[in-house]
Amino acid sequence: MTTADGSHAGSVPAAGGSHAGSAGGHAESAPATDRLVSVLGAGRRPPSPGALSNAAAFGWRALLKIKHAPEQLIDATLFPIMLTLTFTYLLGGAIAGSSGAYLQYLLPGIMTNSVLLITMYTGVALNTDLGKGVFDRFRTLSIWRPAPIVGYLLGDLVRYAVTAVVIMVVGLVLGFRPGGGIAGVAGGLALLLLFSFAFSWIWTMFGLLLGSAKSVMGISTMLLFPLTFLSNVYVAPETMPGWLQAVVGINPVTHLVSAVRAAVAGRWDGSEVTWVLVAAAVCVAVFGTATMRLYNRK
Repeated sequence: MTTADGSHAGSVPAAGGSHAGSAGGHAESAPATDRLVSVLGAGRRPPSPGALSNAAAFGWRALLKIKHAPEQLIDATLFPIMLTLTFTYLLGGAIAGSSGAYLQYLLPGIMTNSVLLITMYTGVALNTDLGKGVFDRFRTLSIWRPAPIVGYLLGDLVRYAVTAVVIMVVGLVLGFRPGGGIAGVAGGLALLLLFSFAFSWIWTMFGLLLGSAKSVMGISTMLLFPLTFLSNVYVAPETMPGWLQAVVGINPVTHLVSAVRAAVAGRWDGSEVTWVLVAAAVCVAVFGTATMRLYNRK
């Protein structure tokens, strides 16, 4: 009896203590719960971010990657400077009679060529992130579906602008004098960036289509070098054989270089600008559509 009574007597306060602790816990947690409900439920739900906001966020992400890996800017700065110096001083005298005279013709072309060459890294970076599974996480987010890809392109526009400005500054130091002044240079740069943004959709398509970053770089290089060398970047088409002039004449890079060269010189060429705008629209319509279809299927 004593043991039973002791056991029973001990169990009653324990039970009572448990109820008391539970009541105390509810009393303490109730205000916190009320505050949480008031914060989360009292106000109106914040609006979802728009397409531009989504794309800008991913563009900022692309820039942060450059911040953490600054060696990515080597191809956007040092390589174009090397190209400019090499062609100006090694080939300028043979092609135009003097380095100074050749620089006036070369600089808008080498600026265009250098920016177009680095557009392929958009596809390479996209393919790398796909291999890491990053886009699997992006697709679970409630965002505008093309935002991650458009963000890549917006972030790369900064690299394109850096490349173009670096080459222009080097050219000014070497003696290049743009006849169009600041307005002409700004107009030519805007036209170049617009076309490069549209042109980059080609490499995003390959970034989704091919299985490795090396494959993307190999295909991009194989396509870019004929486009840039079979153009008026380095020499005037009039010095080429007739059949080659016909090939150069249908090359979109030729029309882009002519439009940029005319803008920098202060004499806008309406037909060339129209050609560039139409080519940019076709790139976005064809390759942008193909990119998004591949993205939705993967």
